[in-house]
This record gives sequence, structure tokens and C-alpha cells, in this order.
Amino acid sequence: MRSPNKSLAAFKSRREFFETTVAAGLTLAGIAGVIDDLREPALAQGASIPLDQLLAGEALPDVVIGKGDAPIVIVEYASMTCSHCAAFHTATYPELKRKYIDAGKVRFILREFPLDPLATAGFMLARCAGDDKRTAMVDLLFAQQKNWAFTEKPLESLANLVKQAGVNHERFETCLKDQELYDKINKVRDHAAEKFGVKATPTFFINGKKESGEMTPEALDKLLEPLLKG
Repeated sequence: MRSPNKSLAAFKSRREFFETTVAAGLTLAGIAGVIDDLREPALAQGASIPLDQLLAGEALPDVVIGKGDAPIVIVEYASMTCSHCAAFHTATYPELKRKYIDAGKVRFILREFPLDPLATAGFMLARCAGDDKRTAMVDLLFAQQKNWAFTEKPLESLANLVKQAGVNHERFETCLKDQELYDKINKVRDHAAEKFGVKATPTFFINGKKESGEMTPEALDKLLEPLLKG
């Protein structure tokens, strides 16, 4: 599977770029949730990254959910077209928020790790919504993933979906043409791959410790409860 880093010079518009790459079948990476052409080795399951390095800063500012002094910090790397990421956010994340984030026990950060250009487009639209609406847009895109990401015309489906969040056709087109935003989202992904050994989604760092793969609420409880008792 190729990485979505081809030159944009040959494309007349950002929309044409997305349409061409989607037509080429690059969203298959999203289904698998793995990008296999990055040269950096994957960080082993259970390995740790110091929190000061993990939180040192990214090409885009983190959107933090939860109390700043929460004893547990969870950083998730996800792709908008990853079915495992969507399953986590629809089935497990609501419990995580209710039991831990809203209770002041967890600070949660979702970072972009797009596995294909369509995933990048979804993240761009979430960022264009503004920091105060980015989380709601991400939730919407994950909840409705099968209705836009895996359709015959995903960009058209995506445009129709985000109208629910007040993104009209003009804003949709303008957002997808934002070269700086496009580059920054992919820099977040590349930094995670190069510095933290992320190769698959979802990948979580819980107080710096790596945990990969979709997690049930019960599995998450087993990881979080010992940290709160310690």
C-alpha cells in the first residue's frame, strides 16, 4: 500500500486530487487500519514513550478533552476511514468519557493519523469546523463512517453529511483546498510514525504506554483502573 505523498502539481484542484486517489482505491488502507510502507519500525506493544516527548507539541495544536491535571493522559492516533477506530469511538469512547473523562480522571487527545487521502479530507473538515466543533465533527464522521467512507461516491457523501454540521458547499471546497492544513495533518502522522513508531490505527498511548487495536470498555477498564489505584 502506498503512502499518500504524491506531488499535487498535476492536479487542478484539491477536490480532483481526492477524487483521483479515492478512485485509485487508496482507502483500502483505512479498512485495514495499517500503513505498511513506512520505513520506521513499529513500537512494540506495551513499550513506553516519555510523556514530555509525547506532549511536546505537534504541527497542529492538540484538542484536549478533560481536565488538564487528570492523572491519566490518553493520546489516540486514528484514521477517519479506519473501521476499528470508528468502532472504538461509537462503542467504547462514550463509556470512556462518562466514567473517566467527565469524572476528571482522564485527559484525552485524538491526533490525526490518516491512512489515505479520504481520511485526510475528513480530518481537514473537522479542523475547519474550529477547535470548539472539531470533536463533534469527528464523532459525526465516525458514527456515519459506513455512509460516506465506503460508498460509491465518498466525497459526495461526505459533502452531504457535513451539511448537518453547517458546512455548506463553498466551505467544503475551500477547506479541502487548504494546502497548509493538508500538510500539517500529514506532518502529525509522519511525526508519530518517525518518533513514536506508530504504524496502525487505532494506537493509544496511556500515560505513554502503547496499546494498539480496538478496545472494549472492559479492556479499557483493566488498563485504567490500576493506574488510578496507584
